[in-house]
Amino acid sequence: MSNPNSTFPDCQVYKRVGVIGGGQLAWMLGLAARDLGIELIVQTPSATDSAVSVARDVIYAPIDDLAATQALSQRVDVITFENEFVDLVGLEKLADAGVCFRPSLSSLAPLLDKLEQRQFLESLGLAIPKFVGADHVATLTEVSKTFAFPVVVKARRHGYDGQGTFVIKDVGAWDSFWQDRPDFNSFLIEAFVPFRCELGLMAARSVSGEVAFHPLVETQQEDQVCRRVIAPGPVSSEITSQAQAMAQTLLEALDFVGILGIEFFLTADNQLLINEIAPRTHNSGHYTIEACHTSQFAQHLLAITGRGLGNPDLQSPAGVMINLLGFETATSDYGEKRQTLSQIPQATVHWYGKTQAYPGRKLGHVTVLLHNQEPETITKTLSQIESIWYS
Repeated sequence: MSNPNSTFPDCQVYKRVGVIGGGQLAWMLGLAARDLGIELIVQTPSATDSAVSVARDVIYAPIDDLAATQALSQRVDVITFENEFVDLVGLEKLADAGVCFRPSLSSLAPLLDKLEQRQFLESLGLAIPKFVGADHVATLTEVSKTFAFPVVVKARRHGYDGQGTFVIKDVGAWDSFWQDRPDFNSFLIEAFVPFRCELGLMAARSVSGEVAFHPLVETQQEDQVCRRVIAPGPVSSEITSQAQAMAQTLLEALDFVGILGIEFFLTADNQLLINEIAPRTHNSGHYTIEACHTSQFAQHLLAITGRGLGNPDLQSPAGVMINLLGFETATSDYGEKRQTLSQIPQATVHWYGKTQAYPGRKLGHVTVLLHNQEPETITKTLSQIESIWYS
């Protein structure tokens, strides 16, 4: 693994980074940028957005404001993205004029539409659930030829944290679902996977083609929102190697520069299937801030600024990350709960500065470093944190 401060002879090293988006991912990117001596400027619409507090400067504008992005490009060396909800067609005009985006727009293009993402992964020979565009199976008779209930219906664009994903359990639910959604073309249908567990992998690639992987972790979802992450995941070295090989195939096929998150299903018979790709930093990688030598945020910055990648390995035997999800509609900073959580040994509380809570909203997260990987230790730690937060 390269020294994180090393450079490659053919790679120009950048020191000024622009970020389109100013939420908690950009906030954590900003904290990492400070440690690396990188200047970060964000384009975001509101002064209350999380990243405003850590950015060197802010351009206040919607993330799809191309004039603002052009202004941003004149103040930075490279522009990256907090999320994938971007206007590729508009940004291509800036790229054609010489603006440097990392990851490149061509790397993002096959991933933004979930149907096109599935087709791209299939073309690479990577294992995925059975799928089809909803316009091809608009009737119950047609869908029953390909799938057995339950089936999963996903919005092709702009779905995250379970939004835009629907599990259809039977014929009645199928008919009811489509009554209010006449636009079949905007959906993807997939086979429901009865997985043993869900896994996540953060994979990075530098300008020179160097690749590095953070540990393969277990992710636990509730209502299709990530609630817990356990590092490392309880899987064999063979499964880890398989996940890394799939990630490397993807990174190289995309000529990707930066970090991306891959969500996997692991079935009862040890089949590894790619669920989704997030071409950015990801919730399943937040544990890396404390638990790994190089966080996912630092790794992304090292990659996109032309430096060598850092050491992604764990620096403790294990770690857990628990999302602090909203459980009520309220205006509160939950200071007392956060103070109690911070007193847990080896715990670090991250609070995103959001003033309005509502059920399921990601308000912060807690990472706890563990001295062993025993299931009893992990379960006890998770229960302790959640009993404090949700009580």
